[in-house]
Amino acid sequence: MVLKTFGWSFAITVLGLIAAVFYDGWTALGLVAILAIMEISLSFDNAVVNAGILKKMNAFWQKIFLTVGVLIAVFGMRLVFPVVIVAISAKMGPVEAVDLAFNQPNRYQQLVTDAHPSIAAFGGMFLLMIFLDFIFEDRDIKWLGWLERPLAKLGKVDMLSVCIALIVLLVCALTLATHAHQHGGVHADKQSTVLISGVAGLITYLVVGGLSSFFENRLEEEEEREQEAEEKAAREGKPKSAVVLAGQAAFFMFLYLEVLDASFSFDGVIGAFAITNDIVIMALGLGIGAMYVRSLTVYLVRQGTLDDYVYLEHGAHYAIGALAVILLVTIRYEINEIITGLIGVVLIAWSFFSSVRRNKRIAAEGGTAGSTDKSEVSSGV
Repeated sequence: MVLKTFGWSFAITVLGLIAAVFYDGWTALGLVAILAIMEISLSFDNAVVNAGILKKMNAFWQKIFLTVGVLIAVFGMRLVFPVVIVAISAKMGPVEAVDLAFNQPNRYQQLVTDAHPSIAAFGGMFLLMIFLDFIFEDRDIKWLGWLERPLAKLGKVDMLSVCIALIVLLVCALTLATHAHQHGGVHADKQSTVLISGVAGLITYLVVGGLSSFFENRLEEEEEREQEAEEKAAREGKPKSAVVLAGQAAFFMFLYLEVLDASFSFDGVIGAFAITNDIVIMALGLGIGAMYVRSLTVYLVRQGTLDDYVYLEHGAHYAIGALAVILLVTIRYEINEIITGLIGVVLIAWSFFSSVRRNKRIAAEGGTAGSTDKSEVSSGV
């Protein structure tokens, strides 16, 4: 099972490390390995959240996620995205930006760093909306009940998450973006950039997330009708009808996954410049890491891990909230990528061990791991 799921990741790792040695020797191999580990540690929460969405998709779309999706993630976000950012921010052509990346890496790094406020605002708002919509939803299973119960009640207010996100963006634009960083990283002229980028991130979430939810609901309705038709046919002794594939639903869920992955990759791409400004080494290292995140997502789905360890999804969304805040704070302040990665790992590890304790308690009471504990619902363990 492990080899089948992670086989391509292992193969890409070997090829990537060999390519690094041929490109710039053993030093490049070490840098690629470090970047891959950094990407995996920063994106583990991404894998957990992706798994929650991917498990609703059939085997065909899971394969699309691992093939076409990987091309988008590795080449699109880890290689093309930084070049596009440089081209837009520096108002130059894509060919010139590519030439800059290969021949003037220091200048290239500076331009990407200058574009960080807009990147952080876009990604931070997108991830913040994911977190807010999660914590404001009333769920049968609660991890931190003392916090999630009152937040679920507040969530009954329409558009509350959008209002809070806009308030956070306004605060960032009026305070963080209006004061120059002591190292000269952020200036007052970034205020409008932060506002526009943040609103763009919010709109992207609402459009893509809204379409995904709409078609997902249509898919569920069609499945219910199909199940009723099959039950009726079985009672009448007729052959089962063909299952209607909701291609639009799967497509928009796939699109949502790709935008989600893009938002998660922002911190990894920016953080990679602290290790190297060589675009080839960066693409190799982050690409290898992205492959493992994809494989881990599929592994979690096929193993039913989220059903067995029910708090994992909670931990991942809290990690998303932390990452969103960190991205918005980095508009002005520098935060080490190690801190970003550790916060996510700690929250997910905490939720995992909480799930293990819950499963042991339910097993002792004669239940099953995936069941809802009544005391959990009422007391919010």
